[in-house]
Amino acid sequence: MTVEIKPSNADDSNQEAETQLFEDEANKNLPVKKKTSCCTGLKAFLIALSFSYLSKALSGTIMKSSITQIERRFGLTSSTVGFIDGSFEMGNLLVIAFVSYFGAKLHRPKVIAVGCFTMALGSLLTAMPHFFMGYYKYETASHIASSANLTSSINPCSLYEDVNKTLLEASRSGCEKEPSSYMWIYILLGNMLRGIGETPITPLGISYIDDFAKEEDVPVYVACLHTIAMLGPMFGFLLGSLCAKLYVDIGFVDLGSITITPQDSRWVGAWWLGFLIGGLISFLAAIPFCFLPKNLKKPEEVNKDKTSRGLLENMGTAKKKLTPAKLKTRKWSAMLKDFYTSLKKILSNRMYFTFLCCSLLQFSSFIGFLTYKPKYMEQQYGQSASKSNFLIGLTTLPPVGIGIFLGGFIMKKYKMGIIGATKFAFTMSFLAYVFTLLHFFVGCENNVVAGMKVSYEGKPIPYHENAVFSECNSDCKCASNVWDPVCGENGLTYVSACLAGCTTSVGHSKNTVFHNCSCLEANSSWTGNNSAILGQCPRSEDCSKKFIYYTVIQVISGFCYALGGTPAYMIVFRCVQPELKSLAVGLYTLILRTMAGIPAPVYFGALIDKTCLKWGSTSCGQRGACRLYDSNAYRYVYLGLSAVLRGPSYFFAIFSYILIKKHFQNKNSRPTEDGGREDARMNKEDNCKIKERLPGSSDAENESSI
Repeated sequence: MTVEIKPSNADDSNQEAETQLFEDEANKNLPVKKKTSCCTGLKAFLIALSFSYLSKALSGTIMKSSITQIERRFGLTSSTVGFIDGSFEMGNLLVIAFVSYFGAKLHRPKVIAVGCFTMALGSLLTAMPHFFMGYYKYETASHIASSANLTSSINPCSLYEDVNKTLLEASRSGCEKEPSSYMWIYILLGNMLRGIGETPITPLGISYIDDFAKEEDVPVYVACLHTIAMLGPMFGFLLGSLCAKLYVDIGFVDLGSITITPQDSRWVGAWWLGFLIGGLISFLAAIPFCFLPKNLKKPEEVNKDKTSRGLLENMGTAKKKLTPAKLKTRKWSAMLKDFYTSLKKILSNRMYFTFLCCSLLQFSSFIGFLTYKPKYMEQQYGQSASKSNFLIGLTTLPPVGIGIFLGGFIMKKYKMGIIGATKFAFTMSFLAYVFTLLHFFVGCENNVVAGMKVSYEGKPIPYHENAVFSECNSDCKCASNVWDPVCGENGLTYVSACLAGCTTSVGHSKNTVFHNCSCLEANSSWTGNNSAILGQCPRSEDCSKKFIYYTVIQVISGFCYALGGTPAYMIVFRCVQPELKSLAVGLYTLILRTMAGIPAPVYFGALIDKTCLKWGSTSCGQRGACRLYDSNAYRYVYLGLSAVLRGPSYFFAIFSYILIKKHFQNKNSRPTEDGGREDARMNKEDNCKIKERLPGSSDAENESSI
């Protein structure tokens, strides 16, 4: 008995020594990253990523809020300005697929840092044309008169040929001095460069969080990111409001000589200033990523990685040690083949594909609606560009930010799986769509402009029968292509003081008053003074009330849509294999930007151009930006196109929900090969991700699960 016990004791001692060896080695190999300071940990990454989200959203919003100013400054049509806006997506198109796939294999924080630096450079390039162009010249009789050394109180209805000849010569000299009309190309290139720089932030940032954060915390982190990102558009529109209120050449011209106000359709604000500020913020956002680590340790995997099996693999085999080196020396051909295989798996996923089709239609509607929203508020409700941007930033965006955060919070609190998240997201989106349709009933009537929408007698005329010349101004030698509106005492707006038949003027600059306007007498019901002042006549009080209703509808619909935003975003992650989530998000973003982000502003703008009643003109006599739109036609085109695109998306949404529900309910009813060990740890409806982690799953089974 004693002979048998001794070997046993020896075995026990050897076993204890071996166990002690493993424990010592485990203590040596316990992750140092667990003791990593918060400056290089997940919290620091979240703070840096949040700031980068804010900076990219700020820069993008500055472009949206400056669209009208750029259109007027460079004399462009809405479709051309939409093409400039879509150049951001073109920049994404060039690099996003490769950044999403290959960027995940590189130092992700440093790749994001390079992207932020590129964004800063793009914003600065966008602002550069302002410093190489001459002062802004808008069409006005007093401006031409002063440039021709005439008195500011020139007779608007002059009968002398020499005066018109002098004005024509002044116009030609201005044409010769006018800089190239293609300076807007620099804005397009700068916006494209900014799109290239923004590419790595979302796919690499979200995949980094999803890799190193607790799985149940990811929806909350994503919601927090998007909530903080909403501060970017809010500050961007507020900054755009401030810049739009400042004159474009502020500091270089005498503001007292400016005859237009921010409410005028010829007004151009300091659009360039916002891009300089946005570029500086993007530069600051890049700095923290330069000091963050390539990898972090996921909290729940610390103990699991230090099992005896893991130690034996790390200590006893050289094969494991050589694997990272072999992975680094993989040929590009093998990586491209792997990329093609991964791409095929994602696109053959019916759940992913139907959800992509739904998102494509909705994003097309959303991007076109957002691009021309400030302009719609200007043309439909008579708001200035400054006030439109201010109201969007102050009333519309905060409810959207709150909705995004609450969506992530609700998802975590009620432990929504992919089925519940899909149902909740689509329901809230459809509810928001119903509220949006109410916009059709809160529009204002057209501006009452003589010769455009009504005759000089005040009677409505058809769109194609407009004529700015009449008997009342037949004795005047007026230019038909000039837009220098005046508001008559009778409440009618006239294209110019000359076309109103005015013969005398008193005052100067904004305070100019025109008298003896013969066209005011054309209206037999008018018995008051025949005088007019600069600018269009203000909108009615009824229009102001409708604008309040419009704002309330915007707040409610925006909140409902944002409430389902985070659950909808998580669908992309949960219905593909874990190793493909970065590529799935990148491909999702690529397709949306390519097929919606680029063309939507162009065809929205082209249809809006069709509703123009009066085009402006440059000093060379070429057609410039639109000065006056048909309000009713604008409303039906703008809102109707958005509704037509968004409506059919809900058929794809229903089909996608059916596929997701069928797929994940079937997976939950099947026992897993490891006895359900991981099912007990995670939500049952996340089996799409768990399936890929099971040791016995084959590639064929994985493909069939998709």
